[in-house]
Amino acid sequence: MATPSSSSSPATQIMLAIYEKKTTAVDLYRPLRNYIVYNYSEREAQNLEDDLQTLKQYRTDIERSSPSDSLSSRRDLLINYFRALTAIESRFPISPETDHINTLTFVWHDAFKNKLKASQQNIHLEKAAVLFNLGAVHSQLGLGFDRGEVEGRKNASHSFMKAAGVFAFLRDNVAMKACMGNSTTLDVSVECVGMLERLMLAQAQECVFENTIAKGSSASVCSKISRQVGIFYEEALAALKVAPLSQHFEKAWHSHVQLKAALFYAEACYRYGLELHEKEEIGEEIARLKSGLNALSEARKSSPKGAAQQLIDAYTILEGNLNRNLERAVKENDRVYLMRVPPASSLQPLPAFQMVKSMPMTEVFDASKEKMFASLVPDSSAKALSRYTEMVDDVIRTQAEILQQGSELTRVRLKEMDLPESILALEGHSALPTALKEDVDAVQILQFPDKICGGPAGLEAELQQLRDLRRVNQELLVQTEELLQKEATEDAQFRSQFGTRWTRPQSSTLTKNLQDRLNRFAANLKQAAESDTRIERSVREHSSLMSILDRHPIESVLPTLGRPIMSLDANEDAILGALKQSLRQLETLGAQRAGLEDMLKEMKRKDDILPKLMTSTGSYDDLFRKEISKYDQICQEIGKNVEAQEHLLLQIQAQSNEFAAVFNIEDYKASREKCFKQIEAAIAKYQEIKENINEGLKFYVTLQDAITNMKQQCSDFVMTRSIQCREMIEEVQRQMAGLSFQDSKNTGNYNYPAVGQANQPQRTSSQQTKAGNIPQQSHPQSQPYYSAPQQPNTSNIPQQSHPQSQPYYSPPQQQPPQQPNAPGYGQPPPPYGSQQQQPPYHLPAARPPYTSPQNQQQPGVPHEYGQPAYPGWQGPYYNAPGQQPGSMPRPPYTVPAPYPPPNQGGYYRQ
Repeated sequence: MATPSSSSSPATQIMLAIYEKKTTAVDLYRPLRNYIVYNYSEREAQNLEDDLQTLKQYRTDIERSSPSDSLSSRRDLLINYFRALTAIESRFPISPETDHINTLTFVWHDAFKNKLKASQQNIHLEKAAVLFNLGAVHSQLGLGFDRGEVEGRKNASHSFMKAAGVFAFLRDNVAMKACMGNSTTLDVSVECVGMLERLMLAQAQECVFENTIAKGSSASVCSKISRQVGIFYEEALAALKVAPLSQHFEKAWHSHVQLKAALFYAEACYRYGLELHEKEEIGEEIARLKSGLNALSEARKSSPKGAAQQLIDAYTILEGNLNRNLERAVKENDRVYLMRVPPASSLQPLPAFQMVKSMPMTEVFDASKEKMFASLVPDSSAKALSRYTEMVDDVIRTQAEILQQGSELTRVRLKEMDLPESILALEGHSALPTALKEDVDAVQILQFPDKICGGPAGLEAELQQLRDLRRVNQELLVQTEELLQKEATEDAQFRSQFGTRWTRPQSSTLTKNLQDRLNRFAANLKQAAESDTRIERSVREHSSLMSILDRHPIESVLPTLGRPIMSLDANEDAILGALKQSLRQLETLGAQRAGLEDMLKEMKRKDDILPKLMTSTGSYDDLFRKEISKYDQICQEIGKNVEAQEHLLLQIQAQSNEFAAVFNIEDYKASREKCFKQIEAAIAKYQEIKENINEGLKFYVTLQDAITNMKQQCSDFVMTRSIQCREMIEEVQRQMAGLSFQDSKNTGNYNYPAVGQANQPQRTSSQQTKAGNIPQQSHPQSQPYYSAPQQPNTSNIPQQSHPQSQPYYSPPQQQPPQQPNAPGYGQPPPPYGSQQQQPPYHLPAARPPYTSPQNQQQPGVPHEYGQPAYPGWQGPYYNAPGQQPGSMPRPPYTVPAPYPPPNQGGYYRQ
């Protein structure tokens, strides 16, 4: 119904405001909570208790509206409640169906006929009613501003536009769903809210017209704005005159809208007539004034009674103004102008200028950021999100492939054109291929930081290691042989001195196996020395080839691309500059592709449409199309980038051909490839020699450990023979001094253990006296002191025609002793009284010299170190297993050390 404005301005006229719909109380808390408990869990219901209470409070405040409430707080309440309803709609199915929430019934009364009401068991009527009330509140806000002031007119116009936007949103999104039920009210129908939208726009334009009049704008501007006000009222009147609205509104509404439509049409005619008068177009002026008067007269006759007095007063004032101007124009035309007055049917429609429009409310009602009930995600929304994610992934994957293909195409095309390597070579910045550069770096690593760098120049240091290790092994072998030789010499002297009284076996009969093994070790060393010689010869022969690897940097040996000696047109710099410029542009495009790919990933990371899916009431497909369109722009940019690259590559190809012709690229490529092959050959030869040296070092380390164990055995043997020697001398001396016959008999039957029986305890004198005569050994090796298997027969091993095609070194092999190692004597003195010295390359007992970490715990040695080293030996260079831990104790003797001890310089460090 109409309410008067509070403005006192003469231009201010009465406008219409809309009252809110009324409702009955309804409990949302209990049905929604029961649904959560049944379909989710009690714990989930407890977590959502705050949201349920908030929703309950919203509904209670909606029911208890009173005139004392401020319109702004009422507006905010309605907006918040509508967002909550949107969140509820996608999570709680409210309908009469059994498995839905069927205990909720919303009841709302018609705003224009309060006796009429509608009740529905769905949320659509509730949402429509809330939107209707929000539009009504905005209309009341607009009517409450003082339109006597400029700011008041602007605020009023904005409020009416917001009301129009709410009614438009209701018409387009909710009204149709709300009217699908059996029970509905006409005020939320599409026809009614459409009429209300036009009415609110008419009043918003009217506020603009009032502001235009107050500013003193020209008659032409005022006429256009006034005409648009009349058009909006005419559209609202057209909706009111037809069913179903024709009988639904009070007569005062019809009268108000009809008079306003006629009033503003006449106002437009009046203002337009003023403009025509200034232009001295008196004939048309008369016609326009008559048209305005006719509109007012017809509206008065046809409009029902009940219009506001303020509106009637404005009607009377405007009619008087029109009549005065018409009389003046007729007199002037009759006396002066004598123009023909055109009929009303021939006049063109008055021009109109629309200054207002329905304010978009989509963002205001957007519930995608609503946190209420956010933890409840129905299966339909989850499946929809999965579909959208697949769509996004497909877009990302397709565009990423396009970008990668563009980058790969650039790489291949530039490699075919030998760019930018050719330009770098021209500038003196040649480079090796990545794989070849890695191989060179591996050769040139620093092996001895305090002496010399690696590479071929470092091979001499490793060859010296071989020599040192070979010399250590030879010295150990000589010392071992000297031990046996000295013991044999002493035994021969006593045998010569005492004659037949010296009855123990000769040393040669007991040490045959030991001598054989020493001989085989000597043969191994001899063949290893020959292998060392071949390695040294290979280093000398290929030193010139490998010397290229000692260059630092290695790129200094690469050929460079030079400028042509003679130039016909001196355009080399121009050709080179153009090619460089194109390459920079290509690099820029590549950087753009990288940025576009990052943008795609970032867009995907931020693209979360689940809140929108949860609040969407329309088709998911429509939402998907709208959301996926966000990627259209970046897809277009990717396409432009790839297309620009294609054109640029064609340009670079032409420039590269010209560059190659001027700078003779083919000869440079040939010399560069030749240099690459030379470096590759040097690396291959270096690696071959390095591998042979490494195997030689392993061989000598293994052999040194074997000889050390052998020396320990010999030392134990010599010690045992020395003790026996002293005891036998005492016996012989007693015989010669005339001791008892029994003692002499026992002396003659002295038991001499052979090699391998050294650990048996010695007999006491009384035990020896009781012993009988022992027979002479027919074969000295029947009871060896240290048993060892015979040397395997190697006579059938074929000799190799190319020695270096086989391994340089044969592994020394050792058979572990069959008896325990320690002799059966407690704390014997050193056999020869030699001074104890630290051995060279002294290491802890658990680790032999030069032993790599993997050889710190060596398995038992099942074979004897007697195999021929080279040639003819098949298999790897060094495959002899190491010593069994504990099988041989570390030797109590030492080896004279001509080299400094560890950690005091030298090449070998722990």
